[in-house]
Amino acid sequence: MVSSVRNIVVGAALLVAVAGIGWYAVSNGDAPAAKPAAGARPGFGPGGPVGVLVATVGYEPFAQGMEAIGTARANEAVDITAKVSNRVTAIAFREGQQVRTGDVLVEFDSEQARANLAEAEAALRDSRSQFNRSRELFATKALSEAQLDQLQATLSMNEARVAGARSQLNDTIIRAPFAGRVGLRNVSIGSFVSPTTVITTLDDTSVIKLDFSVPEVFLADVREGLEITGRTTAYSDEVFKGKVTSIDSRLDPVSRAVTVRARIDNRDGRLKPGMLMTVNLQRVDAPTLLIPEQALVPEGDRKFVFTVRDEKAVRTEVHTGRRRPGEVEVLKGLIEGDVVVVEGTQKVRDGLAVKPTTSSEAVQGAAIEPKLRRDRA
Repeated sequence: MVSSVRNIVVGAALLVAVAGIGWYAVSNGDAPAAKPAAGARPGFGPGGPVGVLVATVGYEPFAQGMEAIGTARANEAVDITAKVSNRVTAIAFREGQQVRTGDVLVEFDSEQARANLAEAEAALRDSRSQFNRSRELFATKALSEAQLDQLQATLSMNEARVAGARSQLNDTIIRAPFAGRVGLRNVSIGSFVSPTTVITTLDDTSVIKLDFSVPEVFLADVREGLEITGRTTAYSDEVFKGKVTSIDSRLDPVSRAVTVRARIDNRDGRLKPGMLMTVNLQRVDAPTLLIPEQALVPEGDRKFVFTVRDEKAVRTEVHTGRRRPGEVEVLKGLIEGDVVVVEGTQKVRDGLAVKPTTSSEAVQGAAIEPKLRRDRA
């Protein structure tokens, strides 16, 4: 009986000892490694392939922008002034009025001009009558050729006087030289003005000329017909489109820049001459290989990307060129159709199995799934 009890106690002690050894081995990582599940693929860790966001490399037009500051100018602009000093007798326009070509703007005192014209016309009639009679006398040899020539010269002089008097009379009326909008009025009826007095201004703003400077280094990229966009603080949320129409034949020797002129349609009249505008020029080059900038993995002076081949990450060195927001040009290392890792580069290494996707949500899901499996375990 005593022997049976002893055997039971010894057996229980052995079980406790074995259990303690097993617990110690497991807690210290000495448990035997689990065999891979049937059908598991080499390179895939216990959590499966790493989910990564990818993009396909392709050719795209590379458009580079250049900004400049420009000044808006009217398509046609003129100061309205008198040809001779005179007194204003009538003003036929309203400030800000749209006028047509030939519309009367201002009238001056014409009394003296009319008198001069009447006198010149009277002298012309008299000289013409004398010349006609002298030709009859010359035909009968009653008048010498020299006398006839003198009368003809007088006739010509009086014809010129009439033409001059009519021109002076016409100068007492100022007409719009082109269609446009008049500015503010600077004189009143009864004002005596000289040729230096600006009565008002006239601007054709149906088209705005936008002048801006382009540095010499960008001159080769600017050509007639190049599309531009303009912005102004007056309409900060709007973009005005236009095209380059001319390039100055000379560069400024101080700034080493050339003046470029573009035209912007302005039939609604919102843009005004003198406005300061920010100009953006788009230069479109031949298609080039572009990749998302975040795909680059820099290492010192070298740059790498991870391409995906046979569902594995392949570390590939690339040579890059020009950049634009979010994208970089690839000069060497990739070809059209290559698939590069865009998100998840920090989780992969050369040869690691990956699960490529074009959806960011799918990448996040792939990263969460192994964690859930570990949590359940």
